[in-house]
Amino acid sequence: MKQPIISRRDVLQGSTALAASSVFASVASAAPPASPVTPQLIEAAKKEGKVVFYTSIDLPVAERIAKAFEAKYPGIAVRVERTGAERVFQRIGQEYASRIYAVDVVNSSDAAHFIVWKREGILEPYLPEDVAKYYPVEHKDPDGTFATFRAWVCVIGYNTNMVKAEDAPKSYADLLDPKWTSKIVKAHPSYSGTIMTATYQMSRDLGWEYFEKLAKQKVMQVQSSADPPKKLALGERSVMADGNEYNMFVEKEKGSPVEIVYATEGSPLIVGPNALFKNAPNPNAARLFQSFCFSPEAQQLSSDIGGLRSLHPAVKEKPGRKPFGEIKKMKDDPVAVEKMSEQIKARYSKLFGV
Repeated sequence: MKQPIISRRDVLQGSTALAASSVFASVASAAPPASPVTPQLIEAAKKEGKVVFYTSIDLPVAERIAKAFEAKYPGIAVRVERTGAERVFQRIGQEYASRIYAVDVVNSSDAAHFIVWKREGILEPYLPEDVAKYYPVEHKDPDGTFATFRAWVCVIGYNTNMVKAEDAPKSYADLLDPKWTSKIVKAHPSYSGTIMTATYQMSRDLGWEYFEKLAKQKVMQVQSSADPPKKLALGERSVMADGNEYNMFVEKEKGSPVEIVYATEGSPLIVGPNALFKNAPNPNAARLFQSFCFSPEAQQLSSDIGGLRSLHPAVKEKPGRKPFGEIKKMKDDPVAVEKMSEQIKARYSKLFGV
């Protein structure tokens, strides 16, 4: 019998009992024992010879991690299938409904996906040794089905050729100053999972009244959370109201005249977990790759190449980046985001006219 295709909304209605305040909360905790990488696991993975990784990570970052894994474990090829988080979710739903089991390991920038997959019983509990030893409890599922592979914050920014540091906004409230009228660029929650999450956290903490006022600032509206940093770097706008921190790192490190601002009210926190599937076609290679993804080596690559934040204490931040622990962050709540996503999209679009 085929499994029905179930939307996130169908599964998550009333699911606050599963995750009242965090995607990592659980009703019943039954975590598996920590799993070290053993010669037996490596040998079994080599017999399978490949691992399939569905991900929404930026392709250059995913490919670098894949190549590092292949270099460490010769004979095991990584097939990276990269697309947007929502498409990853839809693809897996369609494949599983048709009993097509192609994916081994998944990463998504929408943490609510993992609630759906866990509720459906299709995730395989597996606890890499590094996750068990080093990861904070709020960044690993108590039942061992997923953990935060990457994290980042949504930030304010400005073009340093157009705005002096002393004049730059320091808070979300500062963006409401009339001097920024027609000078702000902003991404859209209907297109970006990062901005959907950020919009929820800001509306909860600052109120929708804030967005009502911001909408009067004649904001340039773009789609992806990667777009505002690019518009800023090109000088098309002098200030951005939101955007990916990691894209700002990339722009800064290639010499673009941009600077990050961590809002005094707190910056929205975004997390992207990793998980294995029970029907993975290459289960041993999947376990080995999952363990590698949470190793200091892969986490350092993710930080250095992708500008992403790691929860592994062995990872060293590049000089010039504000330590993650020193950033004031808003609290994430993926279940609430999912429950309110359509309302957020409609209300936002009405305010900003797009």
